[in-house]
Amino acid sequence: MVSFKRFGSGGVSAAVVLALGVQMAGAQAAQAQKIKTQMPEDLLPPTTATPTAPATGTASGTPAAPRRIAPPLPGTTPTAVPTATPVQAPAISSPVVQEVTITEPVMPWTVSDAQALLTTIGYIGKEGLIPADYQPAALKAAIAKGEGDALDALASRVFAWLIEDLRDGRTPMPARVQWFAVDPDQDAMPTQQIMAQALSEHDVPGVVAKLAPTNPDYAALRDALNATPMAQKERRALIQANMDRWRWLARDLGTVYLMTNVPEFQLRLVVKNKILRTYKTVVGKPGRTATPQLAETVSAVVFNPTWTVPQSIVKGEGLGVKVMNNPKWAAANGYKGYKAENGMITVVQQPGPNNALGLMKIDMPNPHAIYLHDTPSKSYFNADVRAFSHGCIRTERAVELGMTMAILGAQMPAADAAELSRAGEYKKVQMTRTFPVYLTYFTFARSIDGTLQPFNDIYERDAPVLTSFKAARQLKTTQRASDEAIIQLDNPL
Repeated sequence: MVSFKRFGSGGVSAAVVLALGVQMAGAQAAQAQKIKTQMPEDLLPPTTATPTAPATGTASGTPAAPRRIAPPLPGTTPTAVPTATPVQAPAISSPVVQEVTITEPVMPWTVSDAQALLTTIGYIGKEGLIPADYQPAALKAAIAKGEGDALDALASRVFAWLIEDLRDGRTPMPARVQWFAVDPDQDAMPTQQIMAQALSEHDVPGVVAKLAPTNPDYAALRDALNATPMAQKERRALIQANMDRWRWLARDLGTVYLMTNVPEFQLRLVVKNKILRTYKTVVGKPGRTATPQLAETVSAVVFNPTWTVPQSIVKGEGLGVKVMNNPKWAAANGYKGYKAENGMITVVQQPGPNNALGLMKIDMPNPHAIYLHDTPSKSYFNADVRAFSHGCIRTERAVELGMTMAILGAQMPAADAAELSRAGEYKKVQMTRTFPVYLTYFTFARSIDGTLQPFNDIYERDAPVLTSFKAARQLKTTQRASDEAIIQLDNPL
């Protein structure tokens, strides 16, 4: 699971960020723009340490790696945990199918708490979930029979299902095509802790209300769902599916982060749930080079990057032989070739305006070799449908974005960031304050101008989600990402 450190507040002020508007010289002048939006002095909250403790084990009973001690739900205070059947913490591994079904804790329920649960289930359709999934008729019958083992078992089971669906999403993992963004919420808010809190405080609806995603875009979808007549089934189903996509992500995305919605072809820099800057993007072509859905961490910004050409081009398209046999052509096009003793040729494109990565690259280490980068092919940003890449995210005004990351993520003075961007030499700026970057896929969402609207399903990823909502709810397993093959998509062409 990716762990995100939060920004510290010292050393970055509104004046520093506004200084990004320094006049740029050279080839970069056309790309850089003044940042006109003033940021508050308290933009970056202080970094806080996260306590850790050993986990009890994996779902299969083997020792697990240490994980965070789960804090109380937001807005609540710690409470004593009632006696319960232990629940094992799920192991996080590489994307492979996990056949272990999650076992829900069993806790003692009073009739009044169970009645509160039944009422909550009756209203859960407002969150885009399906009341029938949580066996309201069986729960009503168990309540009529009074307190005891039968009520404890049934109420605990359906409440655990409700928690899982609100916290993690109802869609089964196989229906989440190319989903590799591991959601940390079940570690931060374990089912056992949530249930214990609801029962000790006798506040099932209050605890349930705190499980939904905090992003205002989710709230906008919820409002739209409840304003859409039941007769408009297709629209309601699409809203419902995209509400669930928000639950696949962390409940709280952070104070400062980058997010791109692939079907919208836009990248956002978000601060305190407000969009500060937006950038057009070019994303992967449908098929093998479609951009996967990720939640990663920015590790560095590279100004004037080099590009190591993939062997599929060096060998498969004959570039290596051409570079080695025609040094003048290679130099004119910025290529350098290296031949190993075994005959293998490596080709590296040198920094410059014609480099395939353009003048900036944002590193976000991941098995797919996906990153954000500039491009010399600016004309593609003028297209309405911008799905032309081999998977990586080409970003408009990338130098401006890179300077912003250097200032916010490495506490670099604006003048120094500007100088690096126009120096024409390779420079990697490591982040000292890392922050998340999310590659998402929403086909009904708020656009960058705040308008709630549909987006084309360019990768045809809606159908499995919509189908899963028409079927009976599936039991959760310990699988936390797609088991599809990981394809390295490091070709920016």
